[in-house]
Amino acid sequence: MAADPRKLRPSELCRLLNSTPLGEVISERQLHRHRTRAGLRIGDARHIDLLRYVAWLVELRHAPKSEPDGDSYEKLKERARARNVALAIAGRDIGDLPEVVDPQRKAKAASDFRYFCEAYFPLTFHLAWSTDHLKVITRIEQAVLRGGLFAMAMPRGSGKTTICECACIWAVLNGHREFVCLIGSDEGHAMDMLDSIKMELDGNDLLLEDYPEVVYPIQALDGIANRCNGQLYQGHRTHIGWTAREVVLPTIPGSVGSGAIIKVAGITGRIRGMKYKRSDGQTMRPSLVVIDDPQTDESARSLSQCATRESILAGAILGLAGPGKKISGIMPCTVIRPGDMADNILCRDKHPEWNGERTKMVDAFPSNESLWLRYGELRAESLRQHGDIRLATDFYVANREAMDEGAKVAWPERYNHDEVSAIQHAMNLKLQDEAAFFAEYQNEPLPEDTGTDDELTPDQIARKFNRMERLAIPIGCNHVTTFIDVQANLLFYVVAAWEEDFTGYVVDYGTFPDQQRPYFTLRDARQTLTTATMNTGLEGSIFAGLESLTATLLGREWKRDDGAMLRSERCLIDANWGSSTDVVYQFCRQSAHASIVMPSHGRFVGASSQPFSEYKRRPGDRVGHNWRVPNVRGKRAVRHVVYDTNYWKSFIHARLAVAMGDRGCLSLFGTSPETHRLFADHLSAEYRVKTEGRGRTVDEWKMRPERADNHWFDCLVGCAVAASMQGVVLGGTEAKLQPEKKRVSFAALQRRRRA
Repeated sequence: MAADPRKLRPSELCRLLNSTPLGEVISERQLHRHRTRAGLRIGDARHIDLLRYVAWLVELRHAPKSEPDGDSYEKLKERARARNVALAIAGRDIGDLPEVVDPQRKAKAASDFRYFCEAYFPLTFHLAWSTDHLKVITRIEQAVLRGGLFAMAMPRGSGKTTICECACIWAVLNGHREFVCLIGSDEGHAMDMLDSIKMELDGNDLLLEDYPEVVYPIQALDGIANRCNGQLYQGHRTHIGWTAREVVLPTIPGSVGSGAIIKVAGITGRIRGMKYKRSDGQTMRPSLVVIDDPQTDESARSLSQCATRESILAGAILGLAGPGKKISGIMPCTVIRPGDMADNILCRDKHPEWNGERTKMVDAFPSNESLWLRYGELRAESLRQHGDIRLATDFYVANREAMDEGAKVAWPERYNHDEVSAIQHAMNLKLQDEAAFFAEYQNEPLPEDTGTDDELTPDQIARKFNRMERLAIPIGCNHVTTFIDVQANLLFYVVAAWEEDFTGYVVDYGTFPDQQRPYFTLRDARQTLTTATMNTGLEGSIFAGLESLTATLLGREWKRDDGAMLRSERCLIDANWGSSTDVVYQFCRQSAHASIVMPSHGRFVGASSQPFSEYKRRPGDRVGHNWRVPNVRGKRAVRHVVYDTNYWKSFIHARLAVAMGDRGCLSLFGTSPETHRLFADHLSAEYRVKTEGRGRTVDEWKMRPERADNHWFDCLVGCAVAASMQGVVLGGTEAKLQPEKKRVSFAALQRRRRA
């Protein structure tokens, strides 16, 4: 039976509409909602008129939609976005700056560095100033305001680093300097100084009161460096910088310190080309450099490192300001050893431009030594019994007038809570460690003692000069010897002249190629064998270097004082380095001076090793005093010499220890110890260790960890071996003649046994 489309039940209507290829288009629940909404317009309570239902749907689809009350969703979203942006900008903007609390204090501190320290850092500088402090403050103020260089050595704990940190803050806050560079012995040291400066800028309320244009934006960061890029003042970026290696003060209109920079670096790090480009496009270069303790304990004991740091100071650091501009510099330092970098910079004869100033803790020591000796005994006893110095302090209080007699200290207010006076404090430091006291607190380090009495220091070796000109040979000398030490980048050489009793004179020494500077190491050689000989290979550059050097040293004549001309009789070339052994042998075979040159091998002969004196001589061998020339066999058909390095190094140091004028003395040319500083550093690069074994005691020589090179020491040892080969003999070391053994036949031996 056909369904009537004008009178369909709801279920029938749903089945009918869902029977098309479109699939399900309506459900009974949806139809129920439509019937409720349309009412009786589409049917009665039980049936639905399909035609009316369709007409109602068409009318509903095309009916105009009324505008909703209020704004649309898009407008609401846009308003929310704008509100959030406004809130974000309001959070980034620091708002209005606080007013200056004390303009008069700020104005006075701008031109008075001492007042600035007292007014804004009362917790740091709570003690009265000493005369030395005031002198240093005046010199720092002059360097910042009017320019110039100033180096100062103050006792440890006198606040020299803190004063320099305050000088940096004073210079940038008051617009005296736009770019300050902090340089330490290494970058970590300089970063520690910058952290101290940042702590003052971020937490000093007194600075906030009078310098709100700088300190308020910094404190608004709340220690979060990520906020720097977005910080605003009156809608404009402040361009503030707050990193571990750099601080850029906020750009605030009307601020004299606007955009000032403080940057750090290590003295051996990346210094050249230091600059900063501001937001206005202006490129800034450092105008003030603060160099705090530029040397370490290790570098102070190395002449080459001291020279390297001095050259960096004179070149890279003082040239930071750029062409045509002078840089101002402040250098607080401590003298660690005589002749180190700080000692040289403070010397006004060597570096007058730095205006060096040395201060001491004690200007004059007490005259009553006996009472202070007793004080030292009581101090040690009190520390053992009570863990403090109460007994010594009671003794000092009872005898203070007599114990203070003749004493004068630079800073009377400096002493600890368990001490009575600055004199007692200074003497306690002296009793604790005298060497450290004179180095750290007096800036007059004691001469170094390297251990044993017969061990020489670099200063002692450098002072062993004979006042003869370089290349000149004394009249008593009959032998000239040369030694060349082969390295990958350089050839080190020494030429020495000898008398018959081993009295020696260093005539010349140097390197090939010549480095043209007084201090250097093998590692930092600028001119190398490769660059000098234009050979790309290692063997080729060594061969060409030996050829050029021997042509110079062996092809010339050496003039003696009486006018006689001498030539080098023997030239030994080190062949111990594995990469150069074959090329050295090849050179000695093919050299134009083949009769003079000879490869050499130093052997470490320890206490447990077989000494050269017990060497069993073989046919063709030549044996001398702790050296031998073995018979040659195999591919290297060139005779060579082997010698005991431990013995001959002790021998050389013994010759250097002999007083001038005595037989067997070894001396250097020239009239100034400064000429031989690096040479003396090489000769003292090793130390001896007495070792016992096999019933004998032997000096075993080892490298000092703080010394880099010993090549000229090896060369001088080789010159002495070459002299011994030429017949030079030290009195008392002549080889004992063995009684000649007569040949005995076997028959004669048999007859002796029967008898």
